[in-house]
Parts: sequence; structure tokens; C-alpha cells
Amino acid sequence: MVAAAVIIGLICALVVALAVIATVKAVRTVKRGVDQAVTQARRTVEDTRLKARQFTQAGPAGEVAELRLSLRTSMRATQEVLREGQKGDASLTESLALFDRLSAHGRELDEDLRKLETEPDRERVAACLPDLRERTKQVTHSADSLRFAAQDRARQFAGDELSLLSEQIRMETGALRHWEADDAGAAAKDAEKTGAEAKTERPAISGRDASRQWGYTWEKVKRPESPA
Repeated sequence: MVAAAVIIGLICALVVALAVIATVKAVRTVKRGVDQAVTQARRTVEDTRLKARQFTQAGPAGEVAELRLSLRTSMRATQEVLREGQKGDASLTESLALFDRLSAHGRELDEDLRKLETEPDRERVAACLPDLRERTKQVTHSADSLRFAAQDRARQFAGDELSLLSEQIRMETGALRHWEADDAGAAAKDAEKTGAEAKTERPAISGRDASRQWGYTWEKVKRPESPA
């Protein structure tokens, strides 16, 4: 009885532990989903605000919003392409490592641009723009290069795989229609056999028929001698 009670107690403890683990995982999953939703909502709100400033504010303020928007759009698109592509192509790991290093510069640049949005001195904003414009160009160009290369690589792999698949399907369809090859071989053998039989039955050409007077068309006809 004591052993049975101990076993039952262990089973109950195990069930409780599993329930706790499952609950913790569920909570973490929900929390992760909520965090992602909140992050996405913040991005959407920020992008909408930047688009509004880009078109409603002229001069340096509008250009700062434009630079931030182009930076965020390029970096986000590249991140999505690389992370999605890495699932099927492990060689993109190095590309992701380079992108992480680039992201550090991108975040620093975005923070510098964000600070300029609240800078009241318009002359200072205008003076800082050339350097920020060049940095934005460098970062977005690097991000776009990584994204374009990953996309080209994925298209090339897809094209190669499609060509290989098409060849395999062509071979398989040929194998499925094996009777066509068998019928063609049988027909060739029948034709060869029929030709051999016809050649055997054909009579040999004998000498000229004596009943023919004129012979072949290209032979001269010997006229009978006239009586003396």
C-alpha cells in the first residue's frame, strides 16, 4: 500500500509539473504574440506619422521624415527576406550576420534622425542633413544589395529545381507510356519479318521471254532479212 501511495503521489506530481510547464509555455506564446502585435502596431503608427510629416511639412523637417521612412522600409524588407530565406537556405546565415551589424548602424542613424524631428533650430537641422543623407544612402544601399542578392539566389534555385523537376517528370511520363515503345518495337519487327518473307517468295528473274518480239525499249530490233 505504501508503494502504491508513493507511485500515485509521483504520478500526481508529474501531472502537476507537466500542467505547470504547459501553462508557462502557453503564457509565453501568448505574451510573444501580444508583443509582436504591439510592435507591429507601433511600427504602423510610426510609419503613418512619418508619411504624414513627409507630405505635410516642407523643407528640412519633411526631408528628415522621408529619410527615416526610407531607412525603416529598406531595413525591414531586407530583414524579412533574409530571415525567411534562411529557413530553406543555410548559406544566408552569413548574410544575416552582416545584416545584424548593419542594423546597429541603422538603429543609430534612425535615432539621430528622430532627434532632429524635435530640434527647434532649423538651421542646425539643415546643417546636419547632408551627413545624415549620405549615411542613410549608404545603409539603405547595403540593405538593398543584400535583399536583391538573396532574392536573385532564391529565383535561381527555384528555376534550377523547376528544370530538374520537369526533366524527371518527362522521364516518368515516358516510363508510364512504356507500351508505346513496346508497340513501336513490335511493329518494326513485324515489318522486317514481312519484308523477308516477301523477298523469299518473289520468283527469280529468268531469261527473256521468247514470245516477246521487241525486247526492252533500249534494245535495237533486228529486222528479218528480205527473201532473195
